[in-house]
Amino acid sequence: MKIYIGHSKDVNYEEELYKPIRELEKSTNHMFLLPHEKNSNSNNERAFYNNLDLFIAEVSMPSTGLGIELGWVYDNSTPIYCIYKKGKKVNGSLKSITDKFYEYETTEELKNTIKLIIKENQNVSHSKNAYWS
Repeated sequence: MKIYIGHSKDVNYEEELYKPIRELEKSTNHMFLLPHEKNSNSNNERAFYNNLDLFIAEVSMPSTGLGIELGWVYDNSTPIYCIYKKGKKVNGSLKSITDKFYEYETTEELKNTIKLIIKENQNVSHSKNAYWS
């Protein structure tokens, strides 16, 4: 599965998201796409989002760029899951694109939540694979 992790650039994503997700990736056979891993500016073309199997959005902080990505992914009928840190207020407009929200507090809870999301989508393939061949 190709799993995109969207998020605000205003969080410490390298330590709080990317590091635990790369640790998790070692125990799965899924591809995690982390938008700012190699470059802090992620300017993916709209076609890029056509070929994802799953979109996980870390929505603890609002982000215009993430909102645009979510709109494109929603248009493609790609499953969208929102995760957020315990105690954070989630923007209510997200409920118009998904009803799947998961709260986490620790890094271990973050990894377990992502594992659960993957399990829910294990036998579903939504991508067209053209972009990834």
